[in-house]
Amino acid sequence: MAAYEFKLPDLGEGLTEGEIARWLVSEGQDVAEDDPLVEIQTDKTTVEIPSPAAGTVTRILVDEGKVVPVGTVLVVIGDGGDGDQPHAESAPERQAAEPAPRQSVGTGRATPLVRRIAQELGVDLESLAGTGPQGRITEDDVRGAAGPREGRREPLRGVRRLIAEHMVRAHREVPAVTWVEECDFSGLDLKLLVPTVLKACAESLQEYPELNARLEGNEIVYLDRYDLGVAVQTEQGLVVPVVRDCGTRSVDELRAEVDRLAESARAGTLSAEELRGSTFTVTSAGKLAGLLQTPIVNYPEVAILSVGRIAERPVVRDGKVVAAQIGYVSVTFDHRVVDGARAAEFGLAVIRRLESAG
Repeated sequence: MAAYEFKLPDLGEGLTEGEIARWLVSEGQDVAEDDPLVEIQTDKTTVEIPSPAAGTVTRILVDEGKVVPVGTVLVVIGDGGDGDQPHAESAPERQAAEPAPRQSVGTGRATPLVRRIAQELGVDLESLAGTGPQGRITEDDVRGAAGPREGRREPLRGVRRLIAEHMVRAHREVPAVTWVEECDFSGLDLKLLVPTVLKACAESLQEYPELNARLEGNEIVYLDRYDLGVAVQTEQGLVVPVVRDCGTRSVDELRAEVDRLAESARAGTLSAEELRGSTFTVTSAGKLAGLLQTPIVNYPEVAILSVGRIAERPVVRDGKVVAAQIGYVSVTFDHRVVDGARAAEFGLAVIRRLESAG
């Protein structure tokens, strides 16, 4: 059987790279066609990719946690015999193209990237016992052998890496401003807080369409759908599943959908479709929300609304100080698209709907 070089495929949605989240096989393992092969983390979701062929996993070329471009060879699958090395990797052709001495045992157990890092740090690969699959030497093995470093270190990877990249892009590209006002939630069943906020936002966005838009080049695209993202905290990090058609659904229907998406988010079973295409985002951290937040716009959207911690606070009503369930509503917006007055009017429209929802 000829060796099969499996390359990182084009996963669509304009993605140009992916992170090796987890290998589901090891070198020397036999796999059947369509057996689970590798999990790839993109900026949308984690995708499990099946094996394109049956055979033996002869070489894993990219370590877990590495980000590589589409088209990179990830793994070689063959029948385990001497003919399993791909043609491009055959020794005569490699020596003809670039004469080099035969690799030692140590360097043969490390990828080119790891070998380069070892050379830069002055680490002898022969002295290392690899902790990767089949004894492969990893980047962490090399850096650990380079000498003591302060503090416990973990690679920035998976959802946390994507959050970091997303936040940097939002800060770099969006001139953001935050507007804040208090809201009286006394008449609202707080168990229905998130779906009620979604409903109030969707109805208000119809009045203020520039907050339900995105900036593409020199054009403002006004969207005629109301698919709102809901920020959900999971053990892996913050994810934002999308609740579709918020403008036409009842609060009870929205509650059922929010509960379903939140459960899937925490279980790590959200599909790619459930994570893309939001037009506006809502976030509420409940008891952990603090007095108020200045949330970051969920790029490429142009606005996001957050609800701070709701608690009994003194307010003045008809000249008297009374207790009420008060929380702060914040709207962060892209000032290139949304004027401050319009953002404030939108926020007040949401608050009016929330205060009358009970």
